[in-house]
Amino acid sequence: SIFTVLILTLLVLLTIATFLWNLLVLATILRVKAFHRVPHNLVASTAVSDVLVAALVMPLSLVKELSAGRRWRLGRELCLVWVCFDVLCCTASIWNVTAIALDRYWSITRHLEYTLLTRRRISNVMIVLTWALSAAISLAPLFGWGESYSPEQERCQVSQEPSYTIVSTGGAFYLPLCVVLFVYWKIYKAAKFRIGGRKRNAVVPLPEAAQVKEASQEPQMVFTARHAAITFQTDGETWREQKEKKAALMVGILIGVFVLCWIPFFTTELISPLCSCNIPPVWKSIFLWLGYSNSFFNPLIYTAFNKNYNNAFKNLFVKQR
Repeated sequence: SIFTVLILTLLVLLTIATFLWNLLVLATILRVKAFHRVPHNLVASTAVSDVLVAALVMPLSLVKELSAGRRWRLGRELCLVWVCFDVLCCTASIWNVTAIALDRYWSITRHLEYTLLTRRRISNVMIVLTWALSAAISLAPLFGWGESYSPEQERCQVSQEPSYTIVSTGGAFYLPLCVVLFVYWKIYKAAKFRIGGRKRNAVVPLPEAAQVKEASQEPQMVFTARHAAITFQTDGETWREQKEKKAALMVGILIGVFVLCWIPFFTTELISPLCSCNIPPVWKSIFLWLGYSNSFFNPLIYTAFNKNYNNAFKNLFVKQR
């Protein structure tokens, strides 16, 4: 039907756009020396996981969607490879988003202790832990923890063993979900505290006769200059506060999109094996591709809040004179 053709065309375009956009981010980070530091190494790690999702996972998922009854006709070996990369790359993408949120949180709340050297070390540790945990979750079924391929039903899916389902969904989604929600709550509290406690600059006009009297009574430093008393307090948002506000907004959008994209899939993924519920395949496909779309939105979000990326993108295509 025309509707089916439109849906498949949309999925193909989503796969291509996800691959190209994340590849562009990687090329920009590699080309621009200013990006060879934190937090851009976290962005690069996220882009790597999302590129792999678009290159290795989404095409085979599309082949499965095209087959009659969504059956797997590519054999057991390719099924195991596809499921392994699916879990590995999607879990790494989710934990990389969590690492970015943690990095922004520490840079806002502990900017004096969170020096560049400390930030680099912690970000590298987070990247290693992200990929190690993702590999552990994805490789567990290969060592006998459940089965992904059913030759009789020609079915290929993530292991439905209840114990593996609880551990994998908890480690791949529910644990990072708790972390990012806690982090954003702390960022919101920190931003609210700073705004509430921020003093204001003021140029206060005073009567000429009352200037000296007011200056002696006020418990603050006041300088008189003709017909105005000038107090040394901050007015409006400082550069750091604007930067923190922008970082908090970026983290909020990143977390919001992450939750909306993945929570339908992981909810059904957790409930289905435990209660033996029969979820229609079409809804499973919708939830799965909604989760994949998170790999498309990630680079859009964290580059939209950084003008340096926009300038670097232009430099990749426009010849400099």
